[in-house]
Amino acid sequence: MDLFIIGGGINGCGIARDAAGRGLSVTLAEMGDLAQATSSASTKLFHGGLRYLEYFEFRLVREALEERETLLVAMPHISWPMRFVLPWQPEMRFAGDTPTARLLGRLMPWTRGRRPAWLIRLALETYDRLGGRRILPPARPVDLTRDPAGAPLQPRFTRGWEYSDCWVEDSRLVVLNARDAENRGATILTRTRVVAAERQGDVWRVTTEGVEGRRQHVARTLVNAGGPWVARIIRETLSLPSTEGVRLVRGSHIVTRRLFDHDRCYFFQGKDGRIIFAIPYETDFTLIGTTDQDHHGAPDEARCTPEEQDYLCAFASDYFRQPVTRADIVWTYSGVRPLYDDGAQSATAATRDYVLSLDRQGPPLLSVFGGKITTYRRLAESAMARLAPHFPQARGPWTARVALPGGDFPWDGAPALAEGLRRDFPFLGERWALRLVRAYGTDARNLLGSARNALDLGREFGATLTEAEVRWLMRHEYARRAEDVVWRRSKLGLRMTAGEIAALDDWMRQAAGEDRAAGMAGTG
Repeated sequence: MDLFIIGGGINGCGIARDAAGRGLSVTLAEMGDLAQATSSASTKLFHGGLRYLEYFEFRLVREALEERETLLVAMPHISWPMRFVLPWQPEMRFAGDTPTARLLGRLMPWTRGRRPAWLIRLALETYDRLGGRRILPPARPVDLTRDPAGAPLQPRFTRGWEYSDCWVEDSRLVVLNARDAENRGATILTRTRVVAAERQGDVWRVTTEGVEGRRQHVARTLVNAGGPWVARIIRETLSLPSTEGVRLVRGSHIVTRRLFDHDRCYFFQGKDGRIIFAIPYETDFTLIGTTDQDHHGAPDEARCTPEEQDYLCAFASDYFRQPVTRADIVWTYSGVRPLYDDGAQSATAATRDYVLSLDRQGPPLLSVFGGKITTYRRLAESAMARLAPHFPQARGPWTARVALPGGDFPWDGAPALAEGLRRDFPFLGERWALRLVRAYGTDARNLLGSARNALDLGREFGATLTEAEVRWLMRHEYARRAEDVVWRRSKLGLRMTAGEIAALDDWMRQAAGEDRAAGMAGTG
């Protein structure tokens, strides 16, 4: 084969899709479930990163802003525009280690580290202009004494701004990239660990262990997209020396009961110079995050600590009229971002840009360091550009605005799609229909098939999750366990009981066993 990719996060699956669409033969191996680590633990935003302007990361911000609308039109089922309200008051301050804070301190020392209103306005104007915005509306000032967005906030917040970014269902993004890669000829192996890989002549010989036992693979090029494990893979799995490394930064989030009634988000600036978001989440909840803490344990041991929960509650409570307490929290999640180790003094200041390291000491090894979900497609294009000399037969870039599975409808067409589903499948409630569209887009009809009532969809596991949907996820989206379904392919775990999730897991184990038995019988 041409490419063997280690890692089933957004970077690995994005590269697999891009490479397969160029006509290359590709195999990807993921040791767990797709998007099991960092790629399902983001703040769920396609955004330029407004705060990165303070670090003068203009190229990164521009690339991300340009990507927002490119991605929006390719996946309108799992991504949609959102408006963010940024309240302001005179005491807001920069983090002390930002280039902007240092520059302002030299030129305007009387500001004493504060974020002046004119600078925020300038940043938002720059944010609007950098990315060639066409679909998303521009930033505007907001009178919080009159606007409904001011109602949940403390009275001291009387003015602010509103600007645009986009929501994305992060783990579904990964799965749909993997599925599209497979549709274009790639082989996707989940729950398959790469236990060894070595150069032999002009090829890589890769050994994997998975449900089918130990297997050998031969590839012309190896891509290490192991995320938080990228450096460990180089040292331990490949047994190669490397001076490059990652800085593991833990980002934790809390999900609370719904804290406000409108559909806009909040961008809150803290007394310590950091920022957090408060975002409407899954209709009945609010998502608050993220933290930035150096992480020193194993990547898969990341948890939202009690201290981080208290920090996020206190941060949000400094803005909302009603204090947010740990009693309001219904769920937490935490992930480790594998940032390229650039020697920054703090986790917040570490670059979010990506670095592609190409080792040509024999058959090529491309290692992916860092990156952010918004720029995953550009990262994949850059990876293929680095590898282009080794694959002269490959076609050129192709992924911009090309729909992911289920995304072949207008960027603002989800409500109409849900209305059409309800018309043709009258047993669907409004919420149920919209949930299916937001997960599967035009594929929702394929999932529902010829069902005339809910009973035709088989067993109901809870929260409108049916046997037909679970079988679809197992056959088309690599789901094997209940947690794959209720926490990554969806967030129905917020609405299902522990008993319902356990029953789902038992059913899936049995169904997977039956499928394996049927497959073996078919090859006998």
